[in-house]
Amino acid sequence: MAVLGNLRKNSFVLISVIGMALFAFVIAGVFDGKGYSSQEPIGLVDDQEISIEEFRNQVDFLETSYNLSGMMAVNNVWDQTVRNSVLNKQFDLSGVSSGRDHIEFIIAQNPKFNSDPRFLNDAGIFETEKFVDFIVELKTNSSQSYEQWQKQESIFESQSNEKIYFDLIKAGINYSFKDGEYEYLLQNDRVDIEYVQIPYSSVPDSVIKLKNSEVEKFIKSNESDFKVEASRNIEYVLFEEKPSLEDENDTKKILQEFLIEKTEYNNVSKLEETSPSLLTAKNLTEFINQYSEIKFDSIYLPKGSLPTNDANILFNLNKDQTYGPYLDGEYFKISRMLDRKTGGNVRASHILISYEGSQRASSQINRSKSEAKKEANRILKLVRKNPDSFSALAFEFSDGPSKSSGGDLGFFQENQMAKPFNDFVFSKREGSIGLVETDFGFHVINVVAKEDIVLLASVAIKNIPSDETSDKTFNMATKFEINLSKNNNLNTLAKENNYEIKIASGIKILDDNLPGLTNQRRLVQWLFTDEVKIDSYKRFDLSNGGYLIAQVKAIKQDGLSSVQDASFTAVPKVRNQKKAQLIIKQNKSFQSLDELASANNSEIKKALALNQKNATISGAGREPLLVGYAFGLKINEISDFIIGENGVYKIKVLKNNKSSNLENYSSYTNQLLVPSRSNVLSNVFQAAKESSEIIDNRSIYY
Repeated sequence: MAVLGNLRKNSFVLISVIGMALFAFVIAGVFDGKGYSSQEPIGLVDDQEISIEEFRNQVDFLETSYNLSGMMAVNNVWDQTVRNSVLNKQFDLSGVSSGRDHIEFIIAQNPKFNSDPRFLNDAGIFETEKFVDFIVELKTNSSQSYEQWQKQESIFESQSNEKIYFDLIKAGINYSFKDGEYEYLLQNDRVDIEYVQIPYSSVPDSVIKLKNSEVEKFIKSNESDFKVEASRNIEYVLFEEKPSLEDENDTKKILQEFLIEKTEYNNVSKLEETSPSLLTAKNLTEFINQYSEIKFDSIYLPKGSLPTNDANILFNLNKDQTYGPYLDGEYFKISRMLDRKTGGNVRASHILISYEGSQRASSQINRSKSEAKKEANRILKLVRKNPDSFSALAFEFSDGPSKSSGGDLGFFQENQMAKPFNDFVFSKREGSIGLVETDFGFHVINVVAKEDIVLLASVAIKNIPSDETSDKTFNMATKFEINLSKNNNLNTLAKENNYEIKIASGIKILDDNLPGLTNQRRLVQWLFTDEVKIDSYKRFDLSNGGYLIAQVKAIKQDGLSSVQDASFTAVPKVRNQKKAQLIIKQNKSFQSLDELASANNSEIKKALALNQKNATISGAGREPLLVGYAFGLKINEISDFIIGENGVYKIKVLKNNKSSNLENYSSYTNQLLVPSRSNVLSNVFQAAKESSEIIDNRSIYY
């Protein structure tokens, strides 16, 4: 109980960790919406309403807990809510439910728990009983934490239900002996052909006369390819609040004053007092925190982390030498060199050989410590023999998470690694290779690179416009808006005033950002209001200061694409259909390939060893219909005209190679089975979602 008492002290931290571990599910059930008055739902999945109150709580949770922006949080909550609603309906229909054993299994598989020492036994193995005891303690001593846990537990139940449901479906996906045989024949039956192609490009586009009605008919007969969402196109002008040259010079003057000591008379003490400078301040941290808009940071920086234009000067300052003012992002700074560490930033790679019982070792590791040491020494010899093989050996043998990057740990500074590891890399030269032991196991280490790092003390002031500059920007935007009300043509007015005209096309109802502009939700909402028409305009404030004046240039509603909008896709296909008819009409009297080739100044080509799994024809491109025809013809039989993707064809089969029978087609059955089972989750969910009636009202509330 003493252990549990210690756990109880950290219960709130643990529950927070649980929440971070369950991002994919947490948004679906953390809040219940109690205590709020009912409103119209933000959406419906079949006949199940999605409460706006609960939805807002979940959005707030994501924004505060995961720092997601407004619409990103909204869309995440929506996607997960719809997913849960769709799947819960399937669980009910199939009778899927989870018991205690199922949920405990899910908990035991979660790395946030099975690697937490609070719940491990002496052998380093997760014990469900310890976790259960901890929850009992929560229930007894912390009702708030226990209530939070109950909500998290429902999320584990959803995880478990999903696993049961999809495992059942996977188990039901199987292929027969005949399926395997058919797949084998598709891949291995071969046919050789010769063909004549009359490409569509041989008929000039100018010969083909198209009517809008023909294109419209094509669009309607291929609705799924030409469905479009409602969208808007705008032109806009930005009036950004940027600091003027005079504003920047004023900021620099303020900073320059911190480089000089000041002597001032104090009316209280009746004495002259000296204010220190950046160079003479004894308590530098206090000095910077008092005058700088960025607090003092004692982190050492490599040259690559300094502002590009001033990096060489800053990095090569002598100790206590100052430099500035200079611009670093949104701030002007003056800096003083405090210290330099030679080789203080190290890049290293390692190959970790862990053993049973070593810290964070996978449950699949069963080698002993002595066996791990022997294996590490074997790999060390291989690396020393051929240092260039380090990355490949890490991919093959390392037990560490850096395995996927060839063992590369990137750059790090002192005391960020376990002490034996730290001592080795910071005491050895670049290029050194060696072996050290830590609590994680044995590490074969390669010191890849070293670089110096510096510690700077900087006073920073944000580079912002003055009130005068802001007023000037406001007046410019206001004048433009007034003139636009008279002229009603943003493009013309902007050109007259030499303002840059920007364009944003295809804006959707739930968009949040425009190219180069974030957080434009208010603008998007306005674009989809009923009163907005072509040439409507409005001014909006920019979050970083300034204004945007936008004018609507195009409005597209939900439905099928227009002929004009589909001109790059539908028109070429309709034109090719008419070209095919013309080509066939002009060549219908030619029966042999020789006659057809001669009449069209073409040649007879060959395509050998075609199979039904590959629709690409040498010299012609992708032509699935042509391949299908080839397998339906007899040897030396000439086909009718075939209308293909890239032209009109006639083909002749030269040879048909039938595959010999196999005793066993299990390998081909597995070729069908593995991808089908691996894709079952996404495919089943998508099918269930498409069969559901989903009403989306997000744009009403956000």
